[in-house]
Amino acid sequence: MMHIGYTMMTEQAGPRELVGHLVEAERAGFDFSVISDHSFPWLASQGHAPYAWSVLGAAAQATSEIPLMSFVTCPTFRYHPAVIAQKAATVQLLSEGRFRLGLGSGENLNEHVVGAGWPSARVRLAMLDEAAEIIRALFAGGYVTRHGRYFQVDDARLWDLPDTPPPLGIAVSGPRSCALAGRHGDLLIATEPKRELLDAFDAQGGAGKPRFGQLPLCYDTDHEAAVSRAHEQFRWALGGWRLNAEIPLPAGFEQASEHTRPEDVAKSIPCGDDVGAVLDAVRPFAEAGFTDLALVQIGGDHQQPFLRWAETTLLPALRDL
Repeated sequence: MMHIGYTMMTEQAGPRELVGHLVEAERAGFDFSVISDHSFPWLASQGHAPYAWSVLGAAAQATSEIPLMSFVTCPTFRYHPAVIAQKAATVQLLSEGRFRLGLGSGENLNEHVVGAGWPSARVRLAMLDEAAEIIRALFAGGYVTRHGRYFQVDDARLWDLPDTPPPLGIAVSGPRSCALAGRHGDLLIATEPKRELLDAFDAQGGAGKPRFGQLPLCYDTDHEAAVSRAHEQFRWALGGWRLNAEIPLPAGFEQASEHTRPEDVAKSIPCGDDVGAVLDAVRPFAEAGFTDLALVQIGGDHQQPFLRWAETTLLPALRDL
């Protein structure tokens, strides 16, 4: 049986609302939670981008049992890996061992703000590889000095280090990232139910480790309203990771998705209150071998009705899948 998680999507709600939604998600019975780490929303219609790490700190204090996870953080441009290690260790302490650190090679949308340029995907993965090594070394304790190709670390140390460091997750999309995840990751993160990604992860050292997916949906008792909202706020998702990693501003996503129709979105994202449609979308993840799946309810102002529906109807159905 897969574990079902709840997504705090920073692109569509403010910080206080995100924490409040998570409190309700814990009460509703979700198995875990994840949070996106953005400096921009994908589309201006989403309207938010609070600092994920402040939200995580507040969430750790506002909840008592639900696991937390960054999904995902890029440790190579906006954040130096030594800073990520310190933040992750602190959240692990605040949450009393409930935090998992998800890492990825990032999107131009979020990382361009520091003016460091946006290299090729191959270089971004090499940077992630080096960053993961630094984070692992700091989690191990003691002083760390590294003079790498991309990062310099001089006598860094984590003075507040949890007894159990946060498990490290690596986001994957192809063979190179799967190999990186196999070397460094305690778990795999993917947004598509592709069995070949899991097989590649297993072949590179990931066998037996958890693998996390994510699925957007748009709950509403009015099917047409759900389709309209999904199209307004989530049509960018149909572009695929190769495109989504490269565009630097929401206006670019507006332009890239201008010909995407509501019916196109409805074919890819379950909309309305049909539990069967959600089960059909979840099933490929289960069949591919994912152990955990985080759901994204589209629309920051529509979390509470979704959470009530999830508690009474959706989660019980997913438990029987």
